Amino acid sequence: MNIQTIGPEELGKLGWSVSMGELSAPAIPFVADLLDRHAGTHLLVFAPKIYTDGSPITLNSLRDRFGIDPAISEPCFYNQDWYLKEDFANEPLDGNWHLIRKDVLEDARAKSPEDIEATIPSSERFPSAALYAFAFLAWWFHTGGEKLWKHDFVWSRDRDHNGDRIYVGRYEDPDGINKNGFNIHRHLSLRSAYSAAPEITG
Repeated sequence: MNIQTIGPEELGKLGWSVSMGELSAPAIPFVADLLDRHAGTHLLVFAPKIYTDGSPITLNSLRDRFGIDPAISEPCFYNQDWYLKEDFANEPLDGNWHLIRKDVLEDARAKSPEDIEATIPSSERFPSAALYAFAFLAWWFHTGGEKLWKHDFVWSRDRDHNGDRIYVGRYEDPDGINKNGFNIHRHLSLRSAYSAAPEITG
C-alpha cells in the first residue's frame, strides 16, 4: 500500500498534546487498487472517537487542546468563537478510516459547494469540519509541519443552525494580514432577512 497513511500506530507516535483512546481501528474499507490510484493525491487517516479520558474528540475539544494563539504554540486554531455552541463543532469523530484529498480541486475554485457536489462522483462527499481539522493536525505532526490547505479554504458538509455552509482551512493568510490558525467560517446564504437600507447622498 503506497498511500500515505496515519492509522493507530502513527497516531500513537505523533508526540502531540492529544492522548487518544481506542486506537484500534476497524478494517480499512477501501480496496488496494483504489488506494494505489489515489496515493499521490489523498491521505488515508483514522479518526478515533475519544480521548483516553473517554471524552469525545470534537472540533471544540481540538480547539481547547491546541489553542488559538500562534505566539504561544503552533499548530493552533484561528481566534474565533462564533461556532462554539454549534452542533457541528460538538459532533465527535466517527472512529472510521477516511480517504481525504490533500490539495484542492483546481477546477472547483470559486464555485458554490452545491455546484461542486453536483459534479463530483457519487462515491465522494465533503468531510465534516472536525474531520478536516483532525486530518490537518495529524498531518502536521506526522510530517513535521507540513500544512494541508495552507492558503485555501475547503467546503465541509456541515451547516450551522441557520443552514449556512461551513468552510475551513487556510492556515496561513497569503497576504500576511491575519495571524496563523486553522480557520472555521460559515458561508452566509441569501435569505429574506438580507436586504438594504441605502442613504441619500444628494
